Amino acid sequence: MAEWIYFLHTPREDFAATMTPEEERVWGLHLERLKRMLAEGTLIMAGPTLGRINTGIAVFEAPDEAAARRITDEDPTITSGFATGELRGFRASLLRGRD
Repeated sequence: MAEWIYFLHTPREDFAATMTPEEERVWGLHLERLKRMLAEGTLIMAGPTLGRINTGIAVFEAPDEAAARRITDEDPTITSGFATGELRGFRASLLRGRD
């Protein structure tokens, strides 16, 4: 299984502190989806960067790029237009608890 990383780029600085109710609702759906992926064993780790720029980062497994693109393209934050995504191949070379 290949590893992938995707970045969620929010539409403005200080996004986490200035979300509208609709943005909060959609980001809640995003979090629930990540929790399901974690429970299913697909998600390796996820979280936001802190500070004025709130880029989201998720590392997950998918068999190929097409499957990885489906995962990112179906993210509620992307489908709603509240974020843009950037997908890249990734290799967890060192991982605490594994190495």
